[in-house]
Amino acid sequence: MPKKSKPGKKIECNFENKLNEFIQMKTTIIDQPFQVSEEAIEFFQKNRFIKLKNVLDAESLTYYGEAISRKVAEINTQDKPMEQRDTYGKAFLQIFNLWREDETCKEFVLSKRLGHIATQLLQTNGVRLYHDQALFKEARGGITPWHADQYYWPLASDKTVTAWIPLQEVPLEMGPLEFSAGSQAIVEGRELAIGDESEQKIAQRLRVTDFEHVIEPFELGEVSFHSGWVFHRAGANNTDQTRKVMTMIYMDSEMKLKEPENENQVNDWNTWCPGANIGEIIASPINPLIYTK
Repeated sequence: MPKKSKPGKKIECNFENKLNEFIQMKTTIIDQPFQVSEEAIEFFQKNRFIKLKNVLDAESLTYYGEAISRKVAEINTQDKPMEQRDTYGKAFLQIFNLWREDETCKEFVLSKRLGHIATQLLQTNGVRLYHDQALFKEARGGITPWHADQYYWPLASDKTVTAWIPLQEVPLEMGPLEFSAGSQAIVEGRELAIGDESEQKIAQRLRVTDFEHVIEPFELGEVSFHSGWVFHRAGANNTDQTRKVMTMIYMDSEMKLKEPENENQVNDWNTWCPGANIGEIIASPINPLIYTK
């Protein structure tokens, strides 16, 4: 008579199979294409930002969010009490290039789904990674001042876009990202680093324009994309929970390095584009090709 397998063994085997299926499913989802409508592309080209619903599902956000959160907790060195920090320090914990620190984070950052969206919005042949960064706005954390990201980047064109990916729902009281739609047309304020001065001067400049100020909550799975020169900010986190957000900055796959215009751009060149030469395509080992047509 054949021996009967022990129930415990069967349960353990089934669990392992389900876990492997789950991991494979997550990897598959983040590499599935996401078709952006022509209307959405036109909206982005005009306003230089867009929010897209149902980009990611709850299970994927939980799975990758846990890996991102663990790495942020491990790497974070901010230990000052909130009241002792400056405005920038109160805005968020900022951890860079998690894709180089953890294999699960790497799967997420290099995912083709998000790169496919970026390519469609930018209307390019493909995109490379400039860098990623986790932006965790702690409970009772302060505002993120008005600014334009590309002030920091030694990049030759505006073919750039940042994916802002909340790892949970973000109600208004938690400080979602806000946009001044179409404000990429404004030159004044581009020379300002993020801080108290940029918050004051850019807000003052935007008050005398007709650009719409967009401030809305984010649903679970909703992701926003904004270009490097559009002005944006975020309110304070007036809750007792951390607002956990992962971001990836994409650039045209044929983006060239320009002569830096400020010390921040020199620092970015050395940090995020090591070995790249002025006037040549940025294709360093830490600027991988994410998606190509």
